[in-house]
Amino acid sequence: MNALSEQILSELRHLLNETRDGGSVSPSVYDTARVLQFSSNVTGRQNAYAWLMAQQQADGGWGSADFPLFRHVPTWAALLALQRADPLPGAADAVQAATRFLERQPDPYADAVPEDAPVGAELILPQISGEATSLVGDVVFPRYPALLPLRQACLVKLGTVGPLPSGHPLLHSWEAWGTSPTTACLDDDGSIGISPAATAAWRAHALTQASAPQVERADRYLQAASRAARSGIEGVVPSVWPINVFEPCWSLYTLHLAGLFSHPALAEAVRVIVAQLDACLGVRGLGPALHFAADADDTAVALCILHLAGRNPAANALRHFEIGGLFVTFPGERNASVSTNIHALHAFRLLGKPTAGTSAYLEANRNADGLWDNDKWHVSWLYPTAHAIAALAQGAPQWRDERALAALLQAQRDDGGWGAGRASTFEETAYALFALHVMDGREEPTGRARIALAVARALEWMLARHEAHELPQTPLWIGKELYCPTRVVRVIELAGLWLALRWGRRIPTEGAGGMAQ
Repeated sequence: MNALSEQILSELRHLLNETRDGGSVSPSVYDTARVLQFSSNVTGRQNAYAWLMAQQQADGGWGSADFPLFRHVPTWAALLALQRADPLPGAADAVQAATRFLERQPDPYADAVPEDAPVGAELILPQISGEATSLVGDVVFPRYPALLPLRQACLVKLGTVGPLPSGHPLLHSWEAWGTSPTTACLDDDGSIGISPAATAAWRAHALTQASAPQVERADRYLQAASRAARSGIEGVVPSVWPINVFEPCWSLYTLHLAGLFSHPALAEAVRVIVAQLDACLGVRGLGPALHFAADADDTAVALCILHLAGRNPAANALRHFEIGGLFVTFPGERNASVSTNIHALHAFRLLGKPTAGTSAYLEANRNADGLWDNDKWHVSWLYPTAHAIAALAQGAPQWRDERALAALLQAQRDDGGWGAGRASTFEETAYALFALHVMDGREEPTGRARIALAVARALEWMLARHEAHELPQTPLWIGKELYCPTRVVRVIELAGLWLALRWGRRIPTEGAGGMAQ
């Protein structure tokens, strides 16, 4: 066990040192399909088309059957791309299967827009389904009526403003509304809105209207994004890139949840990241990437990390996102995010600031079991629940929540893991352990015995599935479709396993501001 703990620390240190490359994100069906659609070279992208067809599920759709809301966007995009690739082996059959799949799907936007709808759904789904339907013919498909007024209102708003500054949040979905390259400009990384799909669309429009150097910059960005997806296939891209703020922020936040933030073996790697975040945090906060708009979520987590590292960050950057006691992720968003407000609460409690409104919001957003299950950035209830428990317990040594503890223990599967879908996942099992770690320090002996039994079962499940240096691929994070920030999730998995291995032994405290052990 000691050898495994050392191996975990070594891999964690390696992952933290790698975060300087812009980030690692799983390949995206939607963005890859859009890149292929906007490329004029079908025969030169045969490997990417083959990859796209290989991701099609047996029922004809793309995406996990566990989470049907997130299958519409990638399936429409794949259908649209493959309609252009009819000469390629298997393309026509894939289109027919996708058509049958979409005909059978109930319309999730028939009456209202779900709270956890994919990013940009109001812009993307009406546009892409309409384009594909016009090519397929007279077939009854979902029409997404609840999205139509939202799209129209957004287009009217866009029509009243000039070109958006690089990094504006709406540029992330430029492929669904942009028609002229003059309405957007490349950021310093060569992207439109840190989106391969948006960048590929802009490039296609710009080929005859923009300078060759600008098109070449977009090409270099798309090539770099493809490398970040780690498929080894040119043209297969992630859903978002770079994530050179989000990735290091969430990695260090995870170390804190596991009691690893101040571990001597990770100290130098942590110090380097903290110095970078401290230098980048401005008066407007931070976004997921250095050249993207600031948001409350990344700003809040960065404030947590800087405080834990002994810095003295000002809370003013986060106050820019406060409206009526709650925090919006981006100004003008359709609905508030539970996890963003969880992270804001955690940051303000660490900084010793009042948080009554946010605390009340989180209490009001529990489900009947006392857990949090309606987040807009992650499809699993275990993600907001683990982070909420850490935030609510921060600075409150007597805090206990028997209802949430009982629900967490009840949700453990027979195999010892946890998962919101049909199977346990390593990532979600780690979240459960982070939550139980907080609760364990506040329970009576009977409660601690119940927790220890659950952890022992979880450890057995994790040990049977752990492979050194194996990056995860299970998509649970919400973007335009579900995706996996692979390095972030690997840190989560390793930190959860390390915590389970150390359970029952005295874990050194993190020092001032650290999580109670």
